[in-house]
Amino acid sequence: MKRVAFGLMAGLLGLAMPACGDTTAAAAGWALGAGAETPDEANWRAVDPQNLLVFETTKGRILVEAFPEVAPKHYDQFSKVIRSGDLDGTVFHRVIEGFMAQGGDVYMKKGEDPGWPGIPAEFTFRRDIAALPLDAVIGPEDTGKMGYVRGFPILTQPSFFAEMSADGLVSSSIPHCQGILSTARTDFPNSADTQFFLMRDHAPFLDKQYTSWGRVVDGQKVVMALKKGEPVIDPDVLTSIKIAADIPEAARPKVWVLRTDTAAFAAELATKGEVDVCSLPAIPAIVK
Repeated sequence: MKRVAFGLMAGLLGLAMPACGDTTAAAAGWALGAGAETPDEANWRAVDPQNLLVFETTKGRILVEAFPEVAPKHYDQFSKVIRSGDLDGTVFHRVIEGFMAQGGDVYMKKGEDPGWPGIPAEFTFRRDIAALPLDAVIGPEDTGKMGYVRGFPILTQPSFFAEMSADGLVSSSIPHCQGILSTARTDFPNSADTQFFLMRDHAPFLDKQYTSWGRVVDGQKVVMALKKGEPVIDPDVLTSIKIAADIPEAARPKVWVLRTDTAAFAAELATKGEVDVCSLPAIPAIVK
């Protein structure tokens, strides 16, 4: 049911979307990240291992940084599902050219209901512009509707809306740019449970309709190499998925992301013009 509902929406609204920047080539798109091999605190932010998801697949490794504050209920359940081992051995059963790669069907793996509850929809979140400001805004500071927080692309109400809202907050979300981690569901908004998808391209029709809560920081080439099909014949396997904090420190990957809260980044962003954030190269990372 989940696959059918998702496929119908995609078919009705279309899959031919403009491309977003490839994470694996992002350094070439941002002068600040070009050629960097050793991170420094002035320009690079260390990714918290508690928020780093390590996907091991039959095509290679994918590293995803989660953003718990954007979708805390999804982060909480997926953390439990990951640690249960239920996702290990699931397959990428729907991989669509120009769209996304979907996996995590634990029901298919077990042949029975795995018992994970539906997660309440978190398509958008209420953002305190003082506690969680945009690091860099595309366009004017007060009226810009796109920008970055911690390297994540953000869609948002303009900051001046906070002055008019009852709670003093603005509605924001992570758009479905290439490389974004989001959550599959049926026609019912609160039905997401264990299935996820990784964006192979930009699909704006999913924005505010599905809960996005992470971003590929390394391994987008792997996402693009997954076998395609609806369903996939002899699909690629998610052999294991772990939270980096659960891996012994000596063995876990370490990731640094180019900081988007610096004056230098804001200056470079300004040179891109007032464009869709998903048309820009993904924010680069250094992996050790």
